[in-house]
Amino acid sequence: MCPLRPLWLTAAMPVEHYENFPVASCLLPGRMRRPIEAVYRFARGADDIADEGEASDEERLRGLANYADELERIGRGECSKSAAFAELASVVAEWKLPLGLFRDLLDAFAQDVVKKRYADYPELLDYCRRSANPVGRLVLHVFGRAGEENLRRSDAICSALQLINFWQDVELDWAKGRVYLPQEDIVRFGVREETIAERRCVPEWTALMDFQVERSRRLMLAGAPLSLELPGRLGWEIRLTVQGGLRILERIQRARGDVFRHRPTLGPADWLRMAGRAAFMRRKASTS
Repeated sequence: MCPLRPLWLTAAMPVEHYENFPVASCLLPGRMRRPIEAVYRFARGADDIADEGEASDEERLRGLANYADELERIGRGECSKSAAFAELASVVAEWKLPLGLFRDLLDAFAQDVVKKRYADYPELLDYCRRSANPVGRLVLHVFGRAGEENLRRSDAICSALQLINFWQDVELDWAKGRVYLPQEDIVRFGVREETIAERRCVPEWTALMDFQVERSRRLMLAGAPLSLELPGRLGWEIRLTVQGGLRILERIQRARGDVFRHRPTLGPADWLRMAGRAAFMRRKASTS
């Protein structure tokens, strides 16, 4: 397993979820790994502040505010005493990365500290826009492929991955006091939050999860053509990422939404299946 995680995937996956997906970043050209690693370290470090350990909400927000201050120093061209942020400043300057995308990530992580429910799907997608989409956009900037259509498709992939993470880990989020399932949908399908607390896979729950799975699948497929527009290793990176997300959705649906007792993970047989499907995406495109 290669040491770098695929950035489209880690954009949407908290630390404990990275092992579930193909570590395809070993496919990236060597010269691209430095900026990708810098983006990854920033996103992972900020996510840890917001979500890991036993810190209070006030301590988490102060930590994220310190990250925001470092970004402002980078924007002003000032030196940082932190080696990690000095490296990030060098990468931002060399690769001309938009600082606004890093700010969006911090804004989303800070929101996670204080916001525990989402009224409807548009509100949830707005969170994904800031929590997941910036990393895919940053990768496209690194590769000089940040055209409007590519950015739109990258956003679809990253948001889909974020949503898949939510459906995969309903129980883990509940333990942290969070419910990402839109409240509007919970009511519409006749589900109560007590169903999560009691780990009950009743028919109403299955219908709710089926609905979320299909919506996430459509979003992922809307972004999938991005992988066919990008060359070589990067295209393979994204095709494996897309197939990893789709495979998790298959497993959720096969378990009839019972992510309480059947949390979907990916094993060696899944990697083989995903690689075959990724190759077929390329062949299908070349013959159409």
